[in-house]
Amino acid sequence: MGRRRKNIGVARFVILCAVATAVLAVPPTGAQIQRETGESGLPLPRFVSLKANKVNVRRGPGYDHEIAWVFLRAGLPVEIIAEFDAWRQIRDSEGAEGWVLGSLLSGRRTALVAPWIKAKESRTFPLRAEDDKSSPVISRVGPRVLVNIMSCDGTWCEVVTRDIRGWIKQDSLWGVYPRETID
Repeated sequence: MGRRRKNIGVARFVILCAVATAVLAVPPTGAQIQRETGESGLPLPRFVSLKANKVNVRRGPGYDHEIAWVFLRAGLPVEIIAEFDAWRQIRDSEGAEGWVLGSLLSGRRTALVAPWIKAKESRTFPLRAEDDKSSPVISRVGPRVLVNIMSCDGTWCEVVTRDIRGWIKQDSLWGVYPRETID
């Protein structure tokens, strides 16, 4: 009888360890961003962009896993949330997650302007000449416009879209973390 209780205690301990490991393995989101290092030696999570015009997103890390969906536009930002061998688990701007081959990703930083705004809303965001809200507006961009990130200071990002270079509030972008600086 004593042995059985001991085994139950061990079993509970093993289950608690498994649960704790699973909870700690869940990648943080939003303001909870904590940096850890992936198998590549690079921080997790991190933003990258798609290198190819066609990128298969799989349900697991390997060619034997089913294709869940396909991206059809190079340059889109994605967030790497986990790594396994040559595979990267990514999250897109809509929150969908899947696995892609790491060679199909680029370290080039891009962002989408306010992808959370619904298409029916007619809202635009100012691109300014300098990183100051009193600076002149040189252009306006709508939601879901893809921009190349040149730099960010934690509040403003210098971006380029279609030969127009300007500054936009960092909190208007998906593809850069709050208060993240990029040189």
